[in-house]
Amino acid sequence: MAAFNMMNTINLSYRHLFPLFLLLLCPFTQANALEQRNNVSYLRGPYNFAFYNRHNSAYRLQAGIHFAHGKQHDVLLLDKQSNHKKSDASFEEESLAMTYGPPRIEPPMELYAPYSAQSNYMLFRAIDWTHMLHEQTYDILSAKNISWKDKKYWTDRIVKYYLEELDVPRSPAPLDITMRRAGTMMKPYFTVFRNYYPESNNYFFAAHWWHPVVYEAMMLSGNGPEQDDAVRRINEVYFSEVLKKRPMRMLLSREVMPRYSRLSPEAANAFDNLHMLHGIAYDIMAYDGWTLEQKTAEIKRVVKAMSYQPGDEELAAKFPLPRPDYDPFEYDDQTQGFEGEMNRIMMEMWEEMMPMMMPDGTTEEMKKNVKTQLRMKLMPGMEDGEKQGSLMEAVKSIMPKMKMSEESMGAGTTDTKMVNMMLDGWKKKHGDTPKVEPIQMSLYKGVSYNE
Repeated sequence: MAAFNMMNTINLSYRHLFPLFLLLLCPFTQANALEQRNNVSYLRGPYNFAFYNRHNSAYRLQAGIHFAHGKQHDVLLLDKQSNHKKSDASFEEESLAMTYGPPRIEPPMELYAPYSAQSNYMLFRAIDWTHMLHEQTYDILSAKNISWKDKKYWTDRIVKYYLEELDVPRSPAPLDITMRRAGTMMKPYFTVFRNYYPESNNYFFAAHWWHPVVYEAMMLSGNGPEQDDAVRRINEVYFSEVLKKRPMRMLLSREVMPRYSRLSPEAANAFDNLHMLHGIAYDIMAYDGWTLEQKTAEIKRVVKAMSYQPGDEELAAKFPLPRPDYDPFEYDDQTQGFEGEMNRIMMEMWEEMMPMMMPDGTTEEMKKNVKTQLRMKLMPGMEDGEKQGSLMEAVKSIMPKMKMSEESMGAGTTDTKMVNMMLDGWKKKHGDTPKVEPIQMSLYKGVSYNE
């Protein structure tokens, strides 16, 4: 019997080793290269799980939204762009089903997108790490045992932990800086997702309304029972209004959570940078002109470009507050429309790039046609008169003499001259922008102090 058990153990070991042996024989490519998977847990504090316990329906809604964020990667990476209409409609239906019947907990990205996780785990680490920041900052505002005046202390503590304890935090600098640093606007994939998968894209535009306005509702309601009612009202507006008529642009934190953006500019910007990273990654995965290796190289480049870099914290509070008294419970026309901070940034970047792309100048007619296409490309879906393909392809058809460097269009490469030109453009226009005034929680009259 002992001999039989020993042989059985040996056979079992061989059966487990054989797949590993086959793996070692496989050609080693960038697409299946092993990535470091070390992670860091959340920071312990007196607020842990307060959002889950106090606002469980909102917590679960967030988990449903993040299901869609995760699985969308696999849908796009395994899809053919020629199948985009059917794929878009099918995934929209699946996302809504998960939104109305959300999971009880929030698993990591790779559970919902195992295929993409094999080649883009750095991306998933960056997403999951920032989702951790979302939950912890919600926890702090939800925690009744943390006095209102101490919310800032605990928020700064978790933001510091987020920036320092892992190598993939989103930058605390405004999207005005990181979008220029990423230099994606004239890459051949830019706008593909929003143009060809508009239902899925607009689902996320709606989700990126919900995430920040939850913070703002808490800021307006304080620690007392008013907070429970405020979060419930936000969920009601989301289902009754926002999902039915979704925003036509990605909303930035400064637009729909101006008070929380003053409490923690660093967190507000990190969330914007994550939301934009989602869209860029979807563009790359939806683009059918690159191999998997090229897509992986470009995603890694963008993740790094939009990550925290030394000195970013000095820029954190340098952004405007277009609507400092914004009412998160009022889903108005300005919130829903195309005009806003994200598209303002895009238009500015375009003007900054033009001298390098068209050194010999352009005609007024050409400028007009390009701006028309730019506006349509930044809108979800395809409109009458809109040219097929990405923004770069549309512009190239209007300006065939446009000069594009190999770095501008290549996978995993950065056109440093273009990036520096755009950053210089920001400095000239906005370098002297005053920092937003910090909010004084102990003096703030917009909250209830029923501790």
